[in-house]
Amino acid sequence: MLERAGDGSFEYVLHDGTAPTHLQWYFRGSSQLPVAVQSWTLPPGGSEGMHRHPADAPVEELYLVVSGTVSMQVDDTVHELGPGDAVLAPVGADHDVRNTGDGTAALVVVWGEPGTAVDWARFGSGRAAHEADRRRTG
Repeated sequence: MLERAGDGSFEYVLHDGTAPTHLQWYFRGSSQLPVAVQSWTLPPGGSEGMHRHPADAPVEELYLVVSGTVSMQVDDTVHELGPGDAVLAPVGADHDVRNTGDGTAALVVVWGEPGTAVDWARFGSGRAAHEADRRRTG
């Protein structure tokens, strides 16, 4: 399967955000992964809008910055992020992402209901990530 940039993309105001976000939802309806994988493009000053996903409708979200600079608030903590940086917003956390740069900010957002984590140890990259974490944290 192939999906090209722009296939099925649309403008959408997220959670009372300040501007429409250009959004593409990759393989919606055809992927069997238990998550949504989306690209978001926020204009300068654009935000998602502060919100939370309650326990009765749990969603965990991973925000990965591809380009630009953003400010990501999760509960009382504000993170300043650039390309390659990522933040995880757990279930029940108040959170918002805002483009703080002069140009467009691009993100990949992966979200879904939390569940049992997969043991990735049988894959080479899973073992390598575990070793990198072990070296980093001692």
